[in-house]
Amino acid sequence: MPKTKKAKSDKSTPVRVPEPSELSAPPARGGPERAEKRGKDAEDAEVGAVEPGKGGKPDKGGKSGKGGKGGAAGKAVRKLRKAQAAVPPVPVDDEKGLDFARAWVEFPDPADEEQVFRCDLTWLTSRWTCVFGSGCQGIKAGRADDGCCTLGAHFSDEEDEQRVAGFVERLTPDIWQHHDVGRESGWVAVDEDGERQTRPYNGSCVFQNRPGFAGGAGCSLHILALKEGREPLETKPDVCWQLPVRRTYDWIERPDDTKVLQVSIGEYDRRGWGPGGHDLHWWCTSATSAHGAGEPVYVSYRPELIELMGKEGYDRLVELCEARLASQLPLVAPHPADPPHPADRPHRG
Repeated sequence: MPKTKKAKSDKSTPVRVPEPSELSAPPARGGPERAEKRGKDAEDAEVGAVEPGKGGKPDKGGKSGKGGKGGAAGKAVRKLRKAQAAVPPVPVDDEKGLDFARAWVEFPDPADEEQVFRCDLTWLTSRWTCVFGSGCQGIKAGRADDGCCTLGAHFSDEEDEQRVAGFVERLTPDIWQHHDVGRESGWVAVDEDGERQTRPYNGSCVFQNRPGFAGGAGCSLHILALKEGREPLETKPDVCWQLPVRRTYDWIERPDDTKVLQVSIGEYDRRGWGPGGHDLHWWCTSATSAHGAGEPVYVSYRPELIELMGKEGYDRLVELCEARLASQLPLVAPHPADPPHPADRPHRG
């Protein structure tokens, strides 16, 4: 998996990049290319299932620096609204909303003088944890067991799909519930806009084992990684292992006419999915029921953050996160879904 890289081009006319949810690679300086990722297909039909590795895929502006899939996800998520109309809503006090104070820190990339990191310490020092199978309410009402796998996953590019395909070949029926289906009729689908993704099957991703399966519920590619002693980021599609951390890019023109690539590392909240994110039945990043882990995100997501930032950048992030948490004063801009920080609790005389 490639680390964060810039798409180097000329240093001509300054330009703002597109919305981060539309980016899948770092923008080129002379004119950022838009990743035309639109329309995740949430339908569960076998129609559109294709053999992996076959069929075309639009060229992308860069091979590295794969980012979020907000643009692709937005349309599909909006399709969930009608199906969820009759299902009781999530308690309104579980999610703490989208707009609250955040503490950001910016620092130069130790490995690249033309790049700076901008990191959301409110998110990265929060006590969020994945609660799949232990309190996750799912992005689609009535399908809590799906977690965030209901829609399947779009591939970020051909390299992403090919990497996953190599590990699909290693899946066996004892750890992949739909092994026969995937082998016989394909595990890749093409959505209505011609984009390739993991195939939806019977209401969720074809790689998701349902509750009660002897090999374990959840993503079979994740199970494979654990079985082989690998990090799940090696076996799963890019969008799957990056969630709920979001990496975006922006070329910044400085007063001295120099430019620097700003790489932002933050929370993949509802807005990260695009407009359809507001139609999700439930989303975990701002939910109190998903905050309360023993380790903060920058520790529990160490492998993923190293993949997104590089080892030197991650090491510097750790120093800054530790300095924040070591403070004896109340934290500035704590995550509202977190339990109280020790320094924030009232002292008793």
